[in-house]
Amino acid sequence: MPTTYTAFTKLRSQEAAEALGEAMESLDPEPTGVGVFEIEDGSGTWEVGGYFLEPPDDIELTLLARAFEAADFVVSKVPDTDWVDKVRRELTPVVAGRFFVYGSHDADKIPEGSQPLLIEAAMAFGTGHHGTTQGCLEALDRLASGGFEGRNVADIGCGTAVLAMAAARIWSGAVVASDIDAVAVEVAQANVDANGLSGRVHCVEATGFDHPDLAARAPFDLVFANILKQPLIDLAPDMAANLAPGGHAILSGLLTRQVDEVVEAYEAAGVPLMRRDTIGDWATLTLQKPGN
Repeated sequence: MPTTYTAFTKLRSQEAAEALGEAMESLDPEPTGVGVFEIEDGSGTWEVGGYFLEPPDDIELTLLARAFEAADFVVSKVPDTDWVDKVRRELTPVVAGRFFVYGSHDADKIPEGSQPLLIEAAMAFGTGHHGTTQGCLEALDRLASGGFEGRNVADIGCGTAVLAMAAARIWSGAVVASDIDAVAVEVAQANVDANGLSGRVHCVEATGFDHPDLAARAPFDLVFANILKQPLIDLAPDMAANLAPGGHAILSGLLTRQVDEVVEAYEAAGVPLMRRDTIGDWATLTLQKPGN
């Protein structure tokens, strides 16, 4: 297994961060991947990182940091580890209401009467172990226990499609799962097939609701969006437009200190908060559009 090296820096400007990320593509040795993302702590800080199969050039990194007014790069060597095997050993099944999220190595532990959701260890994001995914599953369980039935459901930013599959497990209606990332859509479809839900969950590549299949199925009576604060805020008007009267939205990907901004955006769009729940530092919001 090849050794991997990482090089990360931070800066305050989105424009500079994106330009720095693009400039890193020209380094020698060339990175195998570069990422640019906002740190969701309210500080307005952006992080830029690269992954390398051999040590990056310290002088080149220093020059890039100075050119873009970034902090000094922190270079680390990633230990040679079979990450899938490590995750498989360390991830235990998750119980969230009636749902039981597990890897195939724990197939003998499925409780009788539960709704099982198979997510392999290799698909780490969205396995149910993160407080945001677990919070969404628990919110879904509460809605269903209260008599709500989702006849037309969307999972926006679906990741592994665990939330879409959970809805398909308990209801017979249509479910569509979308993600902005093509690889995530492939993973979602693989998970749908592995759970015997082919034909029940339709996976598409889309930004928000921007896809003909989503437009054709709207309005929805339940929409999941387990993403991040700013994308959730940006999504608020489209969420309101694509929810049926009386429809629910389950939102997460939020730190507890970010809740007020998101609630304000959705109330302004006409989708007020019904309930707020927390798991550790993470919050899950259940909202409902007025109407019958």
